[in-house]
Amino acid sequence: MKVLVSTTSRHGSTAEIADRIAGTLRSALPGDTVVNVLACADVRDLASYDAFVLGSALYMGRWLKDARKLAQRIAAHPGRPVWLFSSGPIGEPAAPVDEPAEISDLLTATRARDHRLFAGRLDLHQLGIGEKTLVTALRSPGGDFRDWGAITAWGTGIATELSRAAAY
Repeated sequence: MKVLVSTTSRHGSTAEIADRIAGTLRSALPGDTVVNVLACADVRDLASYDAFVLGSALYMGRWLKDARKLAQRIAAHPGRPVWLFSSGPIGEPAAPVDEPAEISDLLTATRARDHRLFAGRLDLHQLGIGEKTLVTALRSPGGDFRDWGAITAWGTGIATELSRAAAY
């Protein structure tokens, strides 16, 4: 089995979530399973993959363009299991908790089995001047709000589903 875990991440937080999910899949799936982690913009061939985990950082409640484009490409390969995740809410409690604007359409197009919204990380030192201005205006708190236990558990759930499917 070959699984693609792909994300679009501006400052690395969402890519780190993808790495954790990929590591969980590698640990939980049979040894002959290949789990590739690629940025959405770097994905060329989809035909060789048996399953997809696709995620995006959220900006202004939306997925980034490269992730949306890859979701449309994945939609052209029906019959393969797909999971989607978003990263972005910050603070304690994490906010906003609203689903991304286009997630319903992406779930339908890709026939995704699940979408999960994970809290993100905001490192004020990584931001450009425009982002700093917006963060200051919104009074967004800096910090790492990711729940690694929840991320690992979700990856384990994906591995369980893939293992069941491979058994048939």
